[in-house]
Amino acid sequence: MWWLALTVVFLSSSLFADEVSISQQRVELFQPATEGYEIYRIPGMVTTPKGSVIVYCEARKNSRSDWGAIDILLRRSTDGGETFGPPTAIPAVVGPKPKNPVAVKKNLAVEGEITHNNPVMLVEPDGRLHLLFCLEYMRCFIIHSCDDGVTWSAPEEITGAFESYRPEYEWQVLATGPGHGVVMTSGRLVVPVWLSTGTGGHAHRPSAVSVIVSDDHGQSWMRGPLIVNTTEVTPNPSETIAAELSNGGLLLSIRNESVRHRRLISRSPNGYDQWSAPVFEPALFEPVCMAGLISVEQSDKHCLIHVGPDSSDAAPPAPTGEEVKGSGKSLPRRNLSIQISHDDGAHWSRRVSLERGPSGYCDLAYLPNGTVLCLFESALQRSDGKAQGGQLTLIRMKLQEVIDATRER
Repeated sequence: MWWLALTVVFLSSSLFADEVSISQQRVELFQPATEGYEIYRIPGMVTTPKGSVIVYCEARKNSRSDWGAIDILLRRSTDGGETFGPPTAIPAVVGPKPKNPVAVKKNLAVEGEITHNNPVMLVEPDGRLHLLFCLEYMRCFIIHSCDDGVTWSAPEEITGAFESYRPEYEWQVLATGPGHGVVMTSGRLVVPVWLSTGTGGHAHRPSAVSVIVSDDHGQSWMRGPLIVNTTEVTPNPSETIAAELSNGGLLLSIRNESVRHRRLISRSPNGYDQWSAPVFEPALFEPVCMAGLISVEQSDKHCLIHVGPDSSDAAPPAPTGEEVKGSGKSLPRRNLSIQISHDDGAHWSRRVSLERGPSGYCDLAYLPNGTVLCLFESALQRSDGKAQGGQLTLIRMKLQEVIDATRER
């Protein structure tokens, strides 16, 4: 039953050899093999001006496949993420829902199963909420809420914003985020997206990254330029997270499959165009997984917080040189770790572990009382001692403790 997931556990995570610790409150939000779903994946999270915390995810019914029967579920908290209400599904898309031909051709799709994927939420300063999601990795929709996420409008299709990528990029697969989007100080709404021709592995490769933006509160959307495409140096860039910088620009942290095993970084002065050439950030490890990123303003100080799995101990020696080519092997998703930058990403702190065990996709949010929230894919410990994936866990931490723990000593 869902109320069993509301238990808050106080923990002190033992981190590196100097035994730095960050006090944590943990809430197990979605557990595998419950409520008719096999697993829960692809977490996202936002906080609202009223102080509510809204979490969302893909609830996968019958299999772990990205192309199976998947619903998007939401849960709300009105006490800062200590307890949550029951899950609710987003409003249904009306009309026919054909399967993606690429998935059918590759025998990835099952007729009759409906795939909702890649939810991304944005929160405006006046409290308006927007949730973008995809259908069958080939159509994109948006819904809106004006009552702090209690109710939502009917889905409106915005796939037209992606059609303008053609013929520059003949995509067959599209995806938003995942995670959360950014509402910039200028009022611009920005959602990172990735596209694929669908000819490679799992119909998600090769791929390219861009953004779609709205300057009218989500009523219309326009595409940005292709920021990074698949090359020998930057293979399969995909799931991307964004955060606003202290100067009003935007920074992207981009998943990729380079043998370097490092995140790609690109910057724009306006969140739409003039993107810098993507570069590999040596301090941000990449096991080939989604990561989390937020910007935080506290006491007139600005910082970026980045979180993701750190299996660097399993990585081969990092190659050197400017033109390192080739794809790296996906590494274990474990040891979720956090880092901070106090200078808009020019430098990053050391990585500090939050969860030593299995841990994958993740997202971050912040509350004005100084609480950092991290929602991530975790593993339920089975009675036989083995870890069962498909669980989503929320960690609540104090920003100052995170700053202190990541500070070089």
